Amino acid sequence: MRHVRQPKATTMVGHDTKHVRSIGKAPFAAIDRNARIAVVHDWCPNFRGGEQVLARICKLFPRAEVFTLFDFLPKEVKDEHFPGVVFHVSAMNRLPLVKKYYRSLFFLCPFMIEQFDVTGYDAVISSSAAFSRGVLTRPDQPHLCYVHSPVRYAWDEQFSYLQQAHLGFGPKGLVFRYMLHRLRTWDTRTAHGPDLMLANSNYVRSRIERIYGRDARVVHPPVATGELKLVASKDDYYVTAAFHAPYKRTDLIIEAFSKTPSRRLIVVGDEVQSKHLRSLAGPNIIFTGYLPRHEYIEKIANARAMVFAGCEDFGIALAEAQACGTPLIAFGRGGARDIVRPLGESSHPTGVLFDRQSVDSIADAIDLFEENAESIAPHACRMNASRFSEERFDLAILDALGLAQSAQLARETGHREFFGTKRREITDSLAEPALP
Repeated sequence: MRHVRQPKATTMVGHDTKHVRSIGKAPFAAIDRNARIAVVHDWCPNFRGGEQVLARICKLFPRAEVFTLFDFLPKEVKDEHFPGVVFHVSAMNRLPLVKKYYRSLFFLCPFMIEQFDVTGYDAVISSSAAFSRGVLTRPDQPHLCYVHSPVRYAWDEQFSYLQQAHLGFGPKGLVFRYMLHRLRTWDTRTAHGPDLMLANSNYVRSRIERIYGRDARVVHPPVATGELKLVASKDDYYVTAAFHAPYKRTDLIIEAFSKTPSRRLIVVGDEVQSKHLRSLAGPNIIFTGYLPRHEYIEKIANARAMVFAGCEDFGIALAEAQACGTPLIAFGRGGARDIVRPLGESSHPTGVLFDRQSVDSIADAIDLFEENAESIAPHACRMNASRFSEERFDLAILDALGLAQSAQLARETGHREFFGTKRREITDSLAEPALP
């Protein structure tokens, strides 16, 4: 681990009235973007959704520094998305060939995340899908936690992960089950450390409430809508784009299209399941493998619709498709519920949701889409995606961090009524855009 001597932290707000608002009698802090922020992220194996959020937070706070257990990001990614940002990594990052087995070291991660010294920073923002929330902070240090998901493999999806890893009740399986039990204990204990929790979707918010007994405020991840161009005239193919993990259920989409050879499907991405998926595909299905960003955007922008059968915590790829004016045909659970304005439920629909992860449900949803394609306008999809813009994310993060700082100010000034304040919207002024 890289050790640095941290200077003494300074407050993020001034003491004059222009820097402080109020909630009742309690102060409400306006955040200085030049504050020294420690941004703690589980790990950085590649640049996906979680790392997009991390990059945006670092852009929002120019003096932010990143603390992460593992950092495998290529230099070109760092130069593009994290210019000038200092990364601090754990000692495990130096293990030989660790990139091949870092996930298997999960049982050490709670201990290692606690070894990061962030006490010299003005505030802490943890970007957490597993461990970063457990970083140790000062009692007077604001801690805002952005939750991508509670630890999937330790809670509601434990049995699915164990089954995929072929871990039954033999010696190895029992050891893993015991380690997951210990992880749940640690995870529950650290759940009440942050001053405020943010969830990336209503689905994740409900899981936080069920698992930890805490309320969280929904702040959707940032989508670079300004960089994505609306394409109103579509081609005749469908597209699905995902990291081919089993829970994405790309296999169901391929089987559904294999039964209807008149429909073309383009599958973007090439990962561990690709050989199995190719064996299911008919001649109407094309695999592109990995595509550079501009080619990927071109594929989803020109598609007749994007089809997705997984249960995502949010699903930035789905929101990006909407920003390009591309309708969605998606499983109606998880983040898709926040993104899609469903046909039959909205006056300006942007896609079709199906209720079951099955080949027949997907085929029926595609039929329904084609019967009502004229009701789903690309311009409505584009307008819908503006709810997830980077600017909205920035304002919501600043406001939430101000609220976390206010909790500290309230403790210092004795405004106990602050802690009894009812839940308020993070950005009341940010009304959703009206659809034409």
